Amino acid sequence: MIEKSDILIIGGGIAGLRAALTASKFCKVTVLLKGRIGESATEKAQGGIAAAIDQIKDSTLYHLEDTLDAGAGLCDEEAVRILVNEGVDRVKELIQMGAQFDRAETEGGGGFALALEGAHKRRRILHAGDQTGMEIEKTLGYTLLKEGLAEVAAETPGISLIIENGRCLGVHAQDLKTGEVKTYLAKATILATGGLCQVYLYTTNPTVATGDGVAMAYRAGAEVQDMEFIQFHPTALVQFTEFSDIVALPQFLISEAVRGEGGILLNNRGERFMEKYHVKMELAPRDVVSRAIFEEMRATGADHVYLSLVGISAEKITKRFPLIYKTCLERGLDITRDNIPVAPAAHYSMGGVRTDLEGRTNIHGLYAAGECSSLGVHGANRLASNSLLDGLVFGHRAALSARLQIMDFEFNSNIKLDAPKFESSKLKEVEIQRYKLVIKSAMWQGTGIIRSAETLNAALHRLEIVEKQIGNAPISFEEQELMNMLLAAKLITRAALDRTESRGAHYRSDHPKRDDPNWIRHLTYKT
Repeated sequence: MIEKSDILIIGGGIAGLRAALTASKFCKVTVLLKGRIGESATEKAQGGIAAAIDQIKDSTLYHLEDTLDAGAGLCDEEAVRILVNEGVDRVKELIQMGAQFDRAETEGGGGFALALEGAHKRRRILHAGDQTGMEIEKTLGYTLLKEGLAEVAAETPGISLIIENGRCLGVHAQDLKTGEVKTYLAKATILATGGLCQVYLYTTNPTVATGDGVAMAYRAGAEVQDMEFIQFHPTALVQFTEFSDIVALPQFLISEAVRGEGGILLNNRGERFMEKYHVKMELAPRDVVSRAIFEEMRATGADHVYLSLVGISAEKITKRFPLIYKTCLERGLDITRDNIPVAPAAHYSMGGVRTDLEGRTNIHGLYAAGECSSLGVHGANRLASNSLLDGLVFGHRAALSARLQIMDFEFNSNIKLDAPKFESSKLKEVEIQRYKLVIKSAMWQGTGIIRSAETLNAALHRLEIVEKQIGNAPISFEEQELMNMLLAAKLITRAALDRTESRGAHYRSDHPKRDDPNWIRHLTYKT
């Protein structure tokens, strides 16, 4: 089966939906989803979206400075300028579409209740309780579907990009409902497949975040960059249940906004410890807080620390963080009285498919936006609540740029369309899960929060053993997903080995210092 469109978008998080809305104004659009609408990292985002909409107390210049500081010398300043300046307009468009962000009881910030998060010097985080991502995704998705602006194929993940004469002409994808492999041809293709942190044992990412877009693009000849920079969120809920060893389930995130409102971190002795690690204490950049927690756990022989909300009123907790309150209550914790056991978990990839400021990759006709892309906007460490803004701004820009690609383009009737023939997996489900567990464990132990040549080489060795055991010819989607995870894991580990310094989210105990003379540069890889 062959489907044709002008612009094909692979992924349905904030970057994919924003790209689809923009592209639908001038051409025929098809959107492929790996799961169902709403099953993305966007939907899980709690804290909010950063934008300098309060022009009295804040400015886009302050937002620029904060983003550059967090990025530890590796941000592309022009990309950040675009993010903070165009981001204000994109957020205002969201509000016009009907997004309901929390309002302030007193005037200021354009009437919105603006939150503060780590490494921000001003309150600029718009939020919808602690379900901001869900509100944004609902707003974009509803607008797209209500007006029939695009054809949407759910449960139809991409398998392999179609490349002919150096140009991307679409993708082969599998309809998981029927098992049929379909061919989607397009004049321009935008990857918006999200993240890859499911390659780690402990992660906040949804189960669909297995690096499929990065893997597909890399196999097709696209460049990837900054793969070593994985952000570990400091505070994921530690679950003490008989099912805690089921590692496929995402860790529940305790938003950074909780610390922004006054939450403090305590070790298992009840001692506040962040003052030992950074002058901003709990509001230090995420990489600093995650490493501090890791070191405190190691020093006290614990597998978690505690997040205390003792300084926040019960009324404010239940109103500002209803989802966190409800989820913790379901798990036996009343956070208006109880401390929350937390530990770091893999959360966000600063690396991905290398693009320019318009979303273009090195493959003609192929674009990328959102977490699967990398253009230097986050540098070595993403500033809190910039991820949703990234998807919004650069999803829109990628669609506008793709518009130029589709003008005067006609498909060649002699295109070679050798679609893969997927069957029942040659590996049993239990074998696939076991291999995934090996990958996740190797990455957590060797390519985690604190790394060294020894741990990285050990991780790479384990990954290469898995590669030899599973071979390189997948015959089912489940095997393809496993291979995507393996490739993403190897790319991260390889880059972490190559960068012999510590910078932002990449910390090596054998090279603990930042080395600006040699390492203010991006690591780029290509097949």
